[in-house]
Amino acid sequence: MERTPQECFEKLMNAYSHNYDLTRNVEVEGGFFPAAAHYFLRDEHYLVRRDKQFYATEQHDYTYFYVTDHLDAAGAKAQADLALKTGLAAIRPHKEHMSSFVTLVILAETIDPEAKKLLKKTRFHKNYRLSLHGWMEFHIAAMECSTRSFLSNPAGRGARKTLEANFASK
Repeated sequence: MERTPQECFEKLMNAYSHNYDLTRNVEVEGGFFPAAAHYFLRDEHYLVRRDKQFYATEQHDYTYFYVTDHLDAAGAKAQADLALKTGLAAIRPHKEHMSSFVTLVILAETIDPEAKKLLKKTRFHKNYRLSLHGWMEFHIAAMECSTRSFLSNPAGRGARKTLEANFASK
């Protein structure tokens, strides 16, 4: 069953809506995303009572979605840079911040081979205050709807598995 990128996007929004806070039509400085998703997890540990907090950790995942008919290398670079810039601006490191992930999910009818190479090679990792205030990592996952092929950068394997779980032929 052949699906358009827009139909795949709607199915993916339904899958992400269970664990993420979704925002549609996100305008950011320098561009636009059809949707963004935010996941937040806070874990606290106590000594004897709740008012005696031992430590707490926070994790964030900022996911940005991009839907297009054709993705070339210039478009891939522009979207990766925009997602990374927007995600870095959203991160607020502090002593309880453990990790943040900035994720770009691309749904395209066709993807150029140069764009595929660029997406697979893109990497970004940042430590905040020698990791005492946490760290962040940039994930990219993409699906070529016409061939049902999936790709990701090394850090984006989890996002790719989410795409495969929703769209791979069974």
